[in-house]
Amino acid sequence: MQLRILILPLVLVLSATAHAHNITHILAGYPDLSTFNHYLTVTHLAAEINRRRTITVCAVDNAAMSDILSKNYPLYTIKNILSLHVFADYFNSKKLHQMPKGSATTSSLFQATGEAAGTSGYVDITSMKGGKIGFLPVDSTEDEPVATFVKTLGDIDYDISVIQISHILTSPEAEAPSSAPTDVNVTSLMAKQGCKAFSDLIRAEGTEDTYLQSVVGGLTVFCPSDEALKSFMPSYRNLTPEGKTSVVLYHAIPTYNSLGMLRSSNGLVNTLATGGPNKYDLTVLTDGDNVKLETKVNTATIKGTLIDADPLSVFKIDRVLLPRQLFKADPLSKSKSAEAPGPSTDDDAAADKDSSHDRGRIRGGWFVISSSSCLVMGILATIF
Repeated sequence: MQLRILILPLVLVLSATAHAHNITHILAGYPDLSTFNHYLTVTHLAAEINRRRTITVCAVDNAAMSDILSKNYPLYTIKNILSLHVFADYFNSKKLHQMPKGSATTSSLFQATGEAAGTSGYVDITSMKGGKIGFLPVDSTEDEPVATFVKTLGDIDYDISVIQISHILTSPEAEAPSSAPTDVNVTSLMAKQGCKAFSDLIRAEGTEDTYLQSVVGGLTVFCPSDEALKSFMPSYRNLTPEGKTSVVLYHAIPTYNSLGMLRSSNGLVNTLATGGPNKYDLTVLTDGDNVKLETKVNTATIKGTLIDADPLSVFKIDRVLLPRQLFKADPLSKSKSAEAPGPSTDDDAAADKDSSHDRGRIRGGWFVISSSSCLVMGILATIF
């Protein structure tokens, strides 16, 4: 009886793991879809698809992708177009051919992520003559061809359906020109969106060029609100010039991350301040619908998105991030009562250099331990 009780959680864990999907792996078995698969990866849509459930991915072959690539769209426009091919609902072949009244309208990832305006990002699905199933974005132009269902590529019941369609789905909104993220002045954007105090601090510390140059390789910025920075300034003025620079650079990760990627990839990350003996890392955590940033001195919560367009994302946070290399951990921080603990001593900084965080570090990336794996190993150890 005891053995049966112990095995049950293991079965549940393995069942949950078995239903996890990886769109890159699903499409890897289809060489004629390799271009579509490649651009799902480079636009970071693959990660977004993998974290979602109850979705449909409409893949197109290499010839169809060539039509889009021949127009020399920038990568962020290609991302918008491919986002139209990911539906926020589950449509396998059976459901497509048995639609009530022979039609349905579904939202796409282009609509769900807030990139599209109005009805843009919705796709009409229609039963056509001869048993064909047609797909057409709601705001497409009259001369756009109707894409049709070709075949099923992969299917996990009510989790993900991967199908092939005949043509690219596109719309004027998805193809509309917009400023490339690398053309955006990060500090000017912050100033206009309620983070003027922090953008002024970036300029004052001479770190603006570091921020701007980092956008090309990918950059995620955490911008404290003006109110949060105002309460922090007394402690900030007590720091050395090097400490002030480190605090400013501590608020950015040298890789691009959407909010969805932050939610699904919790773990330890490096910052622009990382380098030398002090690590200046922080931990990304998910708490319900919230994404939090933990420094071991304090914890900040993401409160809004200022920009999210690969390779740049900027998020507003409710507190200034305090690196443990410069500030003492406040005994009251667990009750969230103190905003800005005083600067740390040399002994604290020295102790940090020998921190156990050195293990398993990936620069600019994630250090993630699978809780499911740990649970499985623990159960097996108990049984045997």
